[in-house]
Parts: sequence; C-alpha cells; structure tokens
Amino acid sequence: MSTSSPEAVKKLLENMQTDLRSLSMECKKKFPPVKEAAESGIVKIKTIAARNTDILAALKENSSEVVQPFLMGCGTKEPKITQLCLTAIQRLMSHEVVSEAAAGNIINMLWQLMENGLEELKLLQTVLVLLTTNTVVHDEVLSKAIVLCFRLHFTKDNITNNTAAATVRQVVTVVFERMVAEDERFKGIVEQPPPVQGNTNRRSVSTLRPSAKDAYMLFQDLCQLVNADAPYWLVGMTEMTRTFGLELLESVLNDFPGVFLQHQEFSFLLKERVCPLVIKLFSPNIKFRQGSSSAASPAPVEKPYFPICMRLLRVVSVLIKHFYSLLVTECEIFLSLLVKFLDGEKPQWLRAVAVESVHRLCVQPHLLRSFCQSYDMKQHSTKVFRDIVNALGSFIQSLFIVPSVGNPAVVSAPAGGSGSGPQGTAQGGTGPGGVSGTLTTQAAFEYRGTWIPLMTVSVQGSAKATYLEMLDKVEPPSIPEGYAMSVAFSALLDLVRGITSMIERELSMEEEAAAEFREAHPDQEWKPQAGAHLVWEEMVSACWCGLLAALSLLLDASTDETATENILKAELTMASLCGRLGLVTPRDAFITAICKASLPPHYALTVLSSNAANLSSKAYSIQGQSVQIISPSSESHQQVVAVGQPLTAQPQGTVVLTAKNIQCMRTLLNLAHCHGAVLGTSWQLVLATLQHLVWILGLKPGVGGALKPGRAVEGPSTVLTTAVMTDLPVISNILSRLFESSQYLDDVSLHHLINALCSLSLEAMEMAYGNNKEPSLFAVAKLLETGLVNMDRIEILWRPLTGHLLEKVCQHPNSRMREWGAEALTALIKAGLAYKHDPPLAQNQRLQLLLLNPLKELSNVLHADIRQKQLECVLQILQSQGDSLGPGWPLVLGVIGAIRNDQGESLIRTAFQCLQLVVTDFLPTMPCTCLQIVVDVAGSFGLQNQELNISLTSIGLLWNISDYFFQRGEAITQELEREEEALQKQAQEKGETLNRPFHPAPPFDCLWLCLYAKLGELCVDPRPAVRKSAGQTLFSTIAAHGTLLQQPTWHIVVWKVLFQLLDCVRTSSTTADKEKIESGGGNILIHHSRDTAEKQWAETWVLTLAGVARIFNTRRYLLQQLGDFFEAWEVLLNHIQSAALSKNNEVSLAALKSFQEILQIVTPVKDSDKGGDALAAMGVPPVLIDPLSASGPGRPLVRSDSLVERLTRYNGAELQAPPPGEESALEDSALWWSAWNTWYRTGTDSTRPPSGPTEKLSFIPSQPFLTALIQIFPALYQHIKSNFSMEDLKKLGVILHGAVSVPISSDASPFILPSYTEAVLTSLQEAVLTALDVLQKAICVGPENLQVMYPAIFEQLLLFVEFSCKPPQYGRMETKHVANAKYNQAEWVALNYVPFAERSLEVVVDLYHKTACHKAVINEKVLQNIIKTLRMPLGLKYACPSESTWKLAVSSLLKVLSIGLPVARQHASSGKFDTMWPELANAFEDFLFTKSTPPDNLSIQEFQKNEAIDVEVVQLISTEILPFANFIPKDFVGQIMAMLNKGSIHSQSPSFTEAEIDVRMREEFSKVCFETLLQFSFSNKVSTPQEGYISRMALSVLLKRSQDVLRRYVEDERLSGRCPLPRQQVTEIIFVLKAISTLMDSLKKTQPENVDGNTWAQVIALYPTLVECITCSSSEVSSALKEALGPFKDFMQPPVSKVQNGES
Repeated sequence: MSTSSPEAVKKLLENMQTDLRSLSMECKKKFPPVKEAAESGIVKIKTIAARNTDILAALKENSSEVVQPFLMGCGTKEPKITQLCLTAIQRLMSHEVVSEAAAGNIINMLWQLMENGLEELKLLQTVLVLLTTNTVVHDEVLSKAIVLCFRLHFTKDNITNNTAAATVRQVVTVVFERMVAEDERFKGIVEQPPPVQGNTNRRSVSTLRPSAKDAYMLFQDLCQLVNADAPYWLVGMTEMTRTFGLELLESVLNDFPGVFLQHQEFSFLLKERVCPLVIKLFSPNIKFRQGSSSAASPAPVEKPYFPICMRLLRVVSVLIKHFYSLLVTECEIFLSLLVKFLDGEKPQWLRAVAVESVHRLCVQPHLLRSFCQSYDMKQHSTKVFRDIVNALGSFIQSLFIVPSVGNPAVVSAPAGGSGSGPQGTAQGGTGPGGVSGTLTTQAAFEYRGTWIPLMTVSVQGSAKATYLEMLDKVEPPSIPEGYAMSVAFSALLDLVRGITSMIERELSMEEEAAAEFREAHPDQEWKPQAGAHLVWEEMVSACWCGLLAALSLLLDASTDETATENILKAELTMASLCGRLGLVTPRDAFITAICKASLPPHYALTVLSSNAANLSSKAYSIQGQSVQIISPSSESHQQVVAVGQPLTAQPQGTVVLTAKNIQCMRTLLNLAHCHGAVLGTSWQLVLATLQHLVWILGLKPGVGGALKPGRAVEGPSTVLTTAVMTDLPVISNILSRLFESSQYLDDVSLHHLINALCSLSLEAMEMAYGNNKEPSLFAVAKLLETGLVNMDRIEILWRPLTGHLLEKVCQHPNSRMREWGAEALTALIKAGLAYKHDPPLAQNQRLQLLLLNPLKELSNVLHADIRQKQLECVLQILQSQGDSLGPGWPLVLGVIGAIRNDQGESLIRTAFQCLQLVVTDFLPTMPCTCLQIVVDVAGSFGLQNQELNISLTSIGLLWNISDYFFQRGEAITQELEREEEALQKQAQEKGETLNRPFHPAPPFDCLWLCLYAKLGELCVDPRPAVRKSAGQTLFSTIAAHGTLLQQPTWHIVVWKVLFQLLDCVRTSSTTADKEKIESGGGNILIHHSRDTAEKQWAETWVLTLAGVARIFNTRRYLLQQLGDFFEAWEVLLNHIQSAALSKNNEVSLAALKSFQEILQIVTPVKDSDKGGDALAAMGVPPVLIDPLSASGPGRPLVRSDSLVERLTRYNGAELQAPPPGEESALEDSALWWSAWNTWYRTGTDSTRPPSGPTEKLSFIPSQPFLTALIQIFPALYQHIKSNFSMEDLKKLGVILHGAVSVPISSDASPFILPSYTEAVLTSLQEAVLTALDVLQKAICVGPENLQVMYPAIFEQLLLFVEFSCKPPQYGRMETKHVANAKYNQAEWVALNYVPFAERSLEVVVDLYHKTACHKAVINEKVLQNIIKTLRMPLGLKYACPSESTWKLAVSSLLKVLSIGLPVARQHASSGKFDTMWPELANAFEDFLFTKSTPPDNLSIQEFQKNEAIDVEVVQLISTEILPFANFIPKDFVGQIMAMLNKGSIHSQSPSFTEAEIDVRMREEFSKVCFETLLQFSFSNKVSTPQEGYISRMALSVLLKRSQDVLRRYVEDERLSGRCPLPRQQVTEIIFVLKAISTLMDSLKKTQPENVDGNTWAQVIALYPTLVECITCSSSEVSSALKEALGPFKDFMQPPVSKVQNGES
C-alpha cells in the first residue's frame, strides 16, 4: 500500500492523533506546556484534514507546527516521552511530510539529544530515515547530520560505534547517490561551461549543483581527515581514524567512478589530493627493510602498519582499475611501488598483500595492455609491464631459492641430486610435509628439497584476496606456508589466460574483417592496422622470458596433476600465440620447454639440446633483478608410470616416464593438434619428441597408421602401470587426431610437416640397418596418416610421399620396416582411389594412373611379403573401386594373373580372391575385350594343382562368368562385334587374316565355346572333385544359357560335346580301378561310398548322364528341329538302360532319374524361375525329391497322400497344355512306346526274383531304385494310355507285384522302416498304389471299353490286402522279421506289409464305392472276392499281425456291404450274387464268434470298443439284411437267425478274472442280438409269409434256449450246495431272466392276434422252471427273478367261461 493512498493518509492521521494523545497523557503532570502543545496539535490536524483535499501537501506546509509538540517532547529528556516523539517524527518523515525548515529543527533537536547522550541508536535511525526518504536536507544541515553520525561512531558503547559506522557508510553513499540522480535529471540540458578561473581555490565549487556540491565538500573533507588536517565542511568533528577514512575513500572511489570521470572538479581532487596522500602514506613501507636494525640508521624508521598499508593497497587497486586513464604518471609510481613490495626483504605479510594486489591487476588484460602501451612502448619510460611479470617470476623463484622464514628447508639430498627415478626419492629425505611427495596428497610444489603447498586461493580469472579483506585486523596476520606462492601462481596463470584470450579474440576479429574485406573488394590488398600488431608483439616480447622462466620452474616443481595441467596450458597458449604473431624464438622456447618436460630428465635428444643452448645462455637482467632459466632438478617426486627403452641405435639401459611426463606429452599432442598451422619449423621438435615418447611407451602402428599399444617386443624392458595403460588408448587417439587435423593446415605448413616426417623416417631407417631390432615406425605410420587425411590435395604430396616409401622404405632389409612401407603405400593408393576427387577420377585419367602407378612399381620388389601386400591391395581396390577402374583393368588383371604353380599357396589364394571379386562384381564395368582374359585367368586357376579348393571355386567362377554372358548377351554381342569390325579392318590393312579361336562362328558364340573348351579340359581332370564340379558347371551352363547359341552351334554341342563326353565317361567308369584308396592326406577322410576310383568315376558317370538328360529335356524343342532327333533319342535311351541295369546302386538309380527327366515327368524349370533347390539343379526333379532321396539317413517317411495329387496335378495341368512347339514331341507316340519298352525291360529284369538258391545272390535292387522305377509309370502311362491293353496291364501287374516283394538289406532297413510299430508306407508302396490309382482314374474318365480293366485292378489290390496276414515271398530267399535282423550283417529283411495292405484295402473300398454298379464289376463277382479276401483277417481277428487290420476289415466290410447289398438285391434274380451269400454268412460267423482269444493285456475300455464293433455288425444285419429277407436265400436267413440266437444268450469268454466278467460278457452285444430277434418276432406288418416264418422261428429258438439255461442252473445250484456258482454262470442266468422280462413286455404291447398260439404255450411253460429257481442263494439272481415273475400275473385269470352278453 503506497504512502499517498487514501487509506494510508487516513491511517497516518489517526496515528498522529493517537501519538499526540499519548504525549498529552504522558506530560499531563510534569510538563503542562507540552500537554497543551499536544492538544492544540490535535486540533490543528483535524482542521487541516477538514479543510484540504490534498492532505499530505497541507501537512508538509504546516510541518513546522505539526512537529513542534514532538520536538518539545524530546526537549523533556524523559526517555519514555523521547522515544514516543522520535517514533512519531520518523512516521512523519517516512510519509515525506517534513519541510526543509522542519528538518533543520529536527536535526538541531537530535544534536542536543546527542550531546546529552540520549537514545543514541534511535537518533541514528532517525537521521537515516530523514536522509534516505527525501532530499530536503542540504548544506550545513546535511553536514551537521553527518557529523552527528561521526560523533556517535566514537562513543564508548561498542554497539553504538558499529551502528554509527554503518550509518556513516550509508549516509556517504546516499550523498553520492543524490549527486548521480541529480546528474541523471539534468542529463539532457547543455550548460554553459564556467570560465576557468586562474586561481585554483579549493572552494571554487560555485559551478556545481546542490547535491554535487554536498558530495564535493564531503569527499574533500574525507581527504583532509585522512591526512590528519581539519575539515572545511564537517564542522564539529572531534576525532577520526585514518583506517576508517581510507575505507570510506575506497568505497566512494569504487562505487562512484563516474562522478570523478565526468566532473573535472572531482578529477582535480583525485589528482591533487588523493594521489599525494597515498604516496605520502606509503613511505614507511618503501623505506623499511626486514631485518635491518633501527639502531643503525640515525632517524628511527617508522614501521609499516598493516591496517593502513592494506587499505592503501586497496585504494591503489581501485585507482588503477578505474582512473588509470586520468592518472598515468601516478599509476606508474604505484606500480613500481607494488613491484618493490614483492622484494624478499619486505615483511611476509606485506609481500602477501602486494601479491594479492598484483593478482588483481593480472585479471584485467585490457589494463595490462594499457600499461604496455603507456610505459613499455614509450622510450625513456619504465618497462612497467615487463617488470610486473619479471617480479612475479623472481618472487616465485625467491620462494624456492630463499627458503621462506619459518620453513627452513631440510635438504638432505646430494646437491646434484643425481639419482633419477625411485632411488632419488629415497635419498631426498623428509622434506617439510612428510616424506617428500610420496605420501602427501596435498597439491604442492617441490624443488630441490623445498616443499611449498599449493592452496586454492581464487576462482580462475577472478582475484579474490584474503588479506586485503582483513579490515578488522590490527596486527599483521601470520601468513600460512604456501599462500604467497599460490596467489603468485594464480596471478601468473590469470595473466597468461587474460593476455592470450584478449589478443586471440582481437586477432580473430581482425581475420574476420580481412575476410569480409576480401569478399567485398577481391582486387585490393587488405592492410591491417599496424598499431595493434605492434602492441601485441610488444606485450609478448615483454613477458615471455619471465613467464617461461617461472612456468618452467613451476612445471619442474609441481607435484599436482591439476597444477601441472594449468602450467602446461599456459605454456601451450603462449606457444600458440607466439606462433600466430610470428614470433619464432619465443614460440620455439615454449615448445622446447614442453618437449623437455615430456621426456625423462637428461634424455639425450639432439634437436632439443641445441635449441635450449641458445636460450640458456641468456639471462635477463632487469633493474637488477636477475631472472634465470633454471635447469630442471633431476629428483623425481613423481609417480613413475612407465619404464621403457630409449630410442637409440645402440641398446642402453631403461628410462622412466612419470605421470607428469605423460601429462606433458598430452599437452604436446594438444599443441600440435590444435595449433599445427603456427608450428612451422617447430614440427621437427614436436615430432621428434613424440617419436621418442611413443617408442618408450611401446606404441606400435596399426591399420591406417594409428598407433595402438603393442606387446612388449623387446622382452620385458617396457613396463607400464595400469594408470598409464588406461591413458594409452586416449593418447593414441589424440595422436591420430593430431595428424587428421593436418587437413586444415595450409600447403606450406603441410610441407613443413611432411619434411619433418621424412627426415624422422630416414633417421629411424638408419637406426634399423644392420640389426634386427624392432625399428621405430612412427614416421612411416604418420606419413601414411597425413597422406590419408589430405587426399583432397594429394597431387602436391604424392610424389614426395610415395617416392620416399617406394625407394627407401619398401626396399629396407628390416622386415618390419619393409612391411610397414608396403602397408603405408598400399593404404595410400587405396585411399587415393577411394577418395571423391573433384573432378572425379573417371574424368581425370592422368590422376588415376598417377595413383595406380606405384602399385605396378611394387612388382619390381622381390620380397614375397611385399608381393602379398600388393595383391591384398589389389583385392581391396577391387572391393572398393572396381567399378571405376576403366583403363586400369589390363594392369590389374595382369597383376592377378601372374600366378604360377611354383608360387606359394598363400599368394595364389590372395590372387584368387582378387579374381573372385572381379568375376562377382566387376564384369559389367570392364571393357568386353577383357572378358576373354578373365576366362583364361579363371581357367588357369582351375588347372593349378597347389590348392584343390581354388580349382573348384574357379570352376564356380566360370559358371558366374557364363551367367554374366547370358544376362548381358546383347550388350556384349554389340561391343564385341564393333571390336571385331575394327580388328578386321586392321587385319585387312596389314593384309593378314584374322586369327582367333573358332573363327567362323560369330564372336559371341566363340566366347561361349572358349568357356566350354575350358570346362571340357576340367571335366576329365584326374581329381574327382574337379571333374564333378566342372561337369555340373558345363551342363548347367549349356542348360541355362544354351538358348543364346545359334542353331548350327547346337549340333556341335550335342554330338561333339555331350555324347562324346558320355562315351568317355562310360569307358573310364567301366575300366576304373577297384582298389580301395586309403584316406588321402592323412587327415582327409574319404566316405566309403567313394573309396575306390571306380566309385568316384561312377559319380562322374551319374553326373554326366543326368546332365545330358537334362539338356535333352529342357532343350527338346530346339533339338527336335535339328533333324536327327530320333537317333539321338535312341542313343540316349540305350545309355539310360545300360546304366540302370549296371550293378552299381548309385548309377542305376541315377539312370532312372534321368529317365524320369527326359520323359518330362518334371516340367522343365524355366530360366526365369530356377527351382530354388540345389537338387533341382543337379537333375533331381523337385516333385520326386521326397521319395527318391528317402534313403538318406534319418529322413522320416511321411505318409503323404499328396504325392498322388501332385502327380495328377502335373499330369492334368502341365501335360495337357505343353509349351508351344512341343506338341509334336509330346504326342509323338513312337518316342513314348520306345520309352515304355525300355521301362518294361528294365522293370522285368530288375524285379525278377532269383530262381536258384540264394546263397550266392549278387545283387538285389534297392528300394529307392524300385520306387523311382514305379514312379516313372504314371507319367509314362499318360502318353501311352490310348493304346494301353489288358496285356500291358498284366505286364504291369507282374512288375508291381515283383517290386513290392523285394526285401530290404538289413543295413538299409533303419532308414526305410522308421520302426515296426509305426503304420507308415515306404515310398515304394506309395508309388505302387499311385500307379494303380492313376490307372483307375484313367479308366474312370476313359471310354467304356476300358472298364473291363476294373476287376483286374481289384484283383491286384486284393492280392496286396492279403499281405496283411500272409506276406509275399521273394524267390526262395530267407527273410527275417525286422526285429530279429542284425543291423550290420548282410541279411534281408521283410517289410512290414500291414500298412500297405491296409492302404490297399482303403483303396479297394474307395474304388468299389465308385464302381459297384459297373457291369464288369458285377459280372466278375468282385463283391464276393472282396468278402472272401476279408474273411481271412476277420476270422483271425485277435490273431492278426496287427490289431488295426481286423478293425479296418470290419469297417471296410460294413462300407462295402452298405453299397454292395442293394446292388446284390437288385440283381438277385440274375443269380450273379448267389455264391456270395454263403461267403458272407461265413464271414459274419467267423468274426462274431472268433476262435482267437483276446490278448490278456486288453483293457476294459478296449474290450468295450471291440464289443461296440460287434454291435455295429449286428445292427447292419438288422437294417440291411433282415428287412429284405424276401430277396435273400432262405438258408442264409436261417444261418443269420441261428447266429443271433447264439449271440443273444450270452456265452462269455472264459479267460477273464471274476471282477471283470460282468463287463466282459458282451452284454451289450447279447442285448442287441436279442432285441433284433424280438424285433423280427413281433413285426405287425407281416408282408410275406416268409417274414412271419422268420419271427416265429426266431422266437421259438429263443424260448427253447431260455428253458435250457434255467434248467441247467437249477441243476447246478442244487449240486453245488453251499459253494457259490462260478461268476459267469450267474451272469448268464441273470441275462436270461432279463431277456424273459423283456420278452414279456414285448408280448404285452403286441396285438394278441400277432402272437402264435404255440408261443404262448412256450412262454407259460417257462413258469414252473422260474418257480424252481426261487431257492437260489444269489441276491442278484433273486432280484432279476422278481422282475421276470412279475409280468406272469397277466396270465392269471379265472378260466374263461362262455361268452355272455358279449363279455368274457
């Protein structure tokens, strides 16, 4: 809430009235005048409030009167009243309602209170409020107020003194703030400058405005007071201290510099009053020498006084900082004084505060530059800037050399400190601070036994002083050890940081300006301002010696990583700055310092020592202060992190590197990395040092020249600690980046760098001569790195670089050196080719040849390792630049092809990799004329005998090449023909004929024939692997790419290439050696299937035959146009048959595959969609792969129905719509019948069982062979089906039966028979069924006359069904059950025929389903045959070899009957089915009442399932047979009835345990039999007498049976006495009783007239027998009996009387 708001005003009025009331209350008794004044005051206020709108203004006008009562109250000197009044007065002031007059009154009243010593704190508060809230107090009143505060500062009370001091400070600030505000207000108004008066009267302040005048007077009096003179303005001062005065002066100068700079009156005060005052006060400090006794000098010297001295230095700092421009001369004096205070003879505390002051200057680089301009650059002037730096340096040196008081150094090390490394530390006994440097963790400097701790004194770049701030200390404080050093160190670092960053910033700005200028005026020369450069150079020249001396000493003495880091950073920035300014000597001096610090002490490195010599001779003497460049002390107080060998020609001892050396090394790297452009000739220094360090650390060059930590090659001499191990990757990384950054150097700097590297390299090579020591590869590696990063301007370095590497390094006898030379050279070539030059290499052939030339030159080097490198380089060039080689191809192919058998494997291998790359990737990019060279080179690699794998792979390359020819045929043809024309022209001009191989053929065909020629050579190579590979490739090429050849060329290919090859191979195979080849080469195992030459040639025969067949298949339409296709076909079939009947399993199977292929069982694979299967490429048709390769170990034989579908799909889809141009071939029946004959001959010969005894059995065909044979039939059949006769079908049946009967040799059985228990078909069995399936399908869709073949097919299938119970014989061969066969003996195993038989049965059912009504099927009694065949398994039932058989037989019987019975009924009259009925009855009988017993382990659930099957049979009888009894022979019905009867009264199987019997009694079956009987007993609709006869017969049989059982039971029960009857008999009787009750129920429901009288008689006859049973003991029988007797009550009627009235 503001003080002028209505609420505030209201509050103020209320408060004032309250205050006045309180005042009048307090004064009522003692001070009546005051009371009256107070009351009139209340009235006054009310009046003002009532009359005025602006109440505050009115109050201010009348403020003298308003204040009066309160002043009177203060006059009473009564504490309570005084306090109340002062509070009220303060409230008025704070609302600014006090006028000038009132203010004067208030001050006077306060002065009185002050003099009486009353309420001193309240007074101060009131003065402060008065002066800060408004500006009404001026001149004398103001001065009186200030004096009042000063007076209170010097009272006895401490609290008052401190409060007053603070108030004085605040009041002084307020006075100057008013002046600043006043200046602001009048800023815009231009004033007349006052006339300059001659006399410089100090009171000439008439020109100043009121507030300024107050400030002036105040400041002037402060100077007077400090000088111990009387004040002019501050009248009434009684005492004053100099320290307080100085503090006030400093705060004004520091806070309001603008006042002094803008107003000349104030500037005048500064010059005339302040400076002389300071100089005067400094005098005791200047004269004083520590330790000089005052007795010696006549006049006693005033001792320096710490509080004054320290405050003076503060004032000086402020003066220099803010008013340097005004006080140039004075500042020179101040600065010289400061430098003097750093002298060793001055007191410690004085040196400390002086150093702090110097530090304050060092953080202000612009100030330092002004010093340099104002003093150093003027003639006859003190070199102030140089002195400051040198003074700091000497100060630091003095701290080391003159041990500081209170810390006498205990130096027990020998003066020279010869011990380097750890033993040095051990001798240098305990310096101050514990064992020197080893245990101390505190940062410190240590030099020749002097140990100085390092403290954190300020944040970088800001001078935060400690002792200059001790304003409360009177005695000089004790300075902790190391403090002065720490400040000096900070000052030094800040100085360097400030100067360098300032100059560099200005340099950058100048460079930007230059760049802009050049952009704007490209034609003019940029002229920089000379002045600026001069100043910079002068600054550097002035300070570098002192800095280097101090920094080198500190670097040597530093034991702290951070301190070392800072020193190094300073040296580095100085070096780079000197470099930028072109000051070579200082630049090299700083770099040398860093280099020396990087290496172990006293390390002999000529470059450095020569450079240091010219420096160390200079000692700079400046104003009698000598600054020496101190030589490093050799004691190492550092942690040793590495021990290594010095890089010298002669072996020497080891040298140690400390952590600090490594740190310096990193700085050196940093320098070279960031400031390489300004190094110039210093590269020599830097690189030499780095080379030595890298060597000592054992870094070895790796890929691309980067250095990696190597293993210690020279034994255990290199020892690295873990500390340095973690650093090494970082160092090597920086090293690499250093040379990477060479890309930013200009051409001149780059040449400096390369020259330095070449000379280093020559030195290293000198050292490496004549001994086999590891050479230093630093220079070579770095030449490589530099070349790599400067690819964009490679032409300017290429010749010096590659020249040095080729002529010097690659020829060097030392293998490491040589290898690296080659590495570097090849890397450069690769990079050069890879680089995206501008213009690109493709358009800059000169550059490309320039780059490739050294590669060619390498061939002149004799060392094999260099050749290896050369080839590897070729390989990599191909990998990265192969597509842009263009004119370089002949050169590259020449390097690759220069390979002979006598060269080592590895060279051949590398050369071959190059070739592979050429073929896979670069054929399209090379000129087509080079293709022939590529084929030749590839062929020569195939024929070399050093490395089999390469031979094989080169064949693969030939395939790739052919593929390429194929894809790019047109383009190649065009280019070759252009080339041909040109050559022809040349030949004609010279009058020669054009001689090239295969001349008359067109050039493109010749290219192919060259390829075939090469492959032909390889097809008969002595090595089987090569033969195999070449053969495959030859056929694949011809098959895949033959379309490109012109027709005449094909004729040559077929007769001259293919058949010729077949003949050769057949001959070689039949004459091949049968001797076993021992496994080759000791460790290569040869599979037993290839362990004789004969077997290996067999493989070749297989391949060749398959290949030729495939070509015939895929290129048939092409071959058919050649005219002699039939002859060729016959020749081929002949080859196939002879191979198929050869006694070699492999060859025979392969022959069949080829047979399949030429019959086009597999549609030819088009080029566009090469079957994605390697087998397809090798001539194995994809469709048949499963069955054919089934002999492979462990391949599960899937029971796949899909084979049939797949074949029919092929037959259906592919063969009906042949590709255009093939119709004639496919329809040409002569071809197909000749094929059928071949198939029949082969099949008959191979499946004929041996006739004689089988001991000497030589050869039984294998399963895969037979499978393949049978699989050929379906496809073949498609083409001959139109003329396929019953005769042919018989032939087929013989072969099928024969094939299925062939046993398996026991060693193959695990692969063909997965396990005996699994119901799986072998592939052969699948194939047989497929063949029949194809036949029946063909008949199905064929003409009527074909249907006579159905019965024959049924017959064949039913034969197979019998196999389930009676496996076939193969001649007189002994075969064993598979379970008993020994795997490794040559025994023969009969197959598990059950699955096959069952599948055949399924086929029968299926087929019958389709064909039941066909005439042939009915005439040939097929149904009867089926039933007859099924009788066998049905009769055997549990005795079948497999349980599934009889179940399947039952279900099949049911299915067949459900189809066949209606047909049979239909044809009942024809008599064609008469013989079937007895067969059927017998089948039912055998099955339902089988002679075989169920196995003991049959579970109850199983038994119930089997019973359910029996039930199904009965249900069939009840649904399909009995209802149609009038169409069925009577005997048959009788048999059925007897059977049902037998079944309905149950006889259980005796083998069961008691507990199971009730389940095992086939109750369900009996019940169904019984119900069936009943159902036919009471049929209402007796449509025929025959049916009635059936029912009657059924019922009487049943009743008779019941009577028998009951009687027998009663008999047995009586005989057995106490002993219970067997369980099964009890069950039987229970069943009979249930049957009787069921019968009674049925009778009740039936119409009486439907029941025969005879039946009633039989039923009633049962009653007595039932009654007999009552005595039985079994409770179950009793309950059953109860149910049976119950219904008899319906018979119990009174005897029937005569009918009366129609009622009985």
